Amino acid sequence: MKRIFRSLVRGAALWAAIGTIGASAFAAELTPIKVSYQPALYWALPFYVATEKGWWAELGLKPEFSIFPAGVPQMAASASKSWDVGGTGSVPAVLGSQRFGIKTIGLTNDESQANVLMVSKSRYAQVKADPKLLKGQTIVLTSNSTGDYAVQACLKKFGLSKDDVTLKNMGQAEIISAMSSGNADYGGVWAPNDYTLEEKAGAKVLCTGKDGGAVVPGALIVRGDYAKEHPENVAKFLAIYLRAWAWMNAHRPQALEMMKKFYAQGGVSISEASMEQEFNTRPTFDLKQQLQAMDRAKGPSEMDRWFTDIAKFMHAAGSLSTVPAAHSYITNTYMKRVEADPKLAAFASQTN
Repeated sequence: MKRIFRSLVRGAALWAAIGTIGASAFAAELTPIKVSYQPALYWALPFYVATEKGWWAELGLKPEFSIFPAGVPQMAASASKSWDVGGTGSVPAVLGSQRFGIKTIGLTNDESQANVLMVSKSRYAQVKADPKLLKGQTIVLTSNSTGDYAVQACLKKFGLSKDDVTLKNMGQAEIISAMSSGNADYGGVWAPNDYTLEEKAGAKVLCTGKDGGAVVPGALIVRGDYAKEHPENVAKFLAIYLRAWAWMNAHRPQALEMMKKFYAQGGVSISEASMEQEFNTRPTFDLKQQLQAMDRAKGPSEMDRWFTDIAKFMHAAGSLSTVPAAHSYITNTYMKRVEADPKLAAFASQTN
């Protein structure tokens, strides 16, 4: 009996060892992919959801995250290959394409209503009644950003230009601090910073990018050299991102709970009503809609036109020496790889 027992123990130990080796082998098979984003932003939530759900591993990837306070330093970091893929605003995506060879491979969301011009509680009613009162005022904003783009679109809507005001460059946290302390009355911010100012300082939205006629898309991006070397990983990255949106749109209550945790990690706390507004005012794109937005069958695509308008804004601001052709940095190659692969296409649309 003892001999049988010892055999069973040795057998159990052997199977345990095999199991450990198998698990280690599986872990070793995961391919690292460096993902960059900005914290506590709506369009970055899919990265958190996909991680919590284990979807990266399902496609054989192991994400290594790099977090940046804004798009410009994010683009600059690509020069050292500190990241491979990620998401960013459309303004830094264009800037990155010209300076660092960054390719735009998809859309994160339509954030036209999420980039806004805000006014302090004490000045709002007066300026709302007569926006021309903005003339001669100082607006704090983050230069070369989607917030800057939206503010200038709003000024144009009001019959003003950037020469009619003083635009002062600040980081988003600095803007919140300045407006909350009464040291600034006008600010250009993006969500969820607008909700923070509404809830904590009583500031109000005077105009959104959409109000000013500006389409403000968010960009999914990849380093050009990485895309050439690892096209299959880029396609997997896109499929994972799309699946996260598919799941969140099908499971709003659970998504809101995850959003709360994700925002808290980035030091942001907003009400549930504001989180609901994020979902309600920021359309996202499934695989079919991504491909439609990138379709050049009848000439420039919708994305081409949106990004060209942004490049014109940047050229006027002196950030770009010329307006680049959108097809030189926007490509549907990797989104089409997702569509062409039955496994990835199915994965991208899963809601469970």
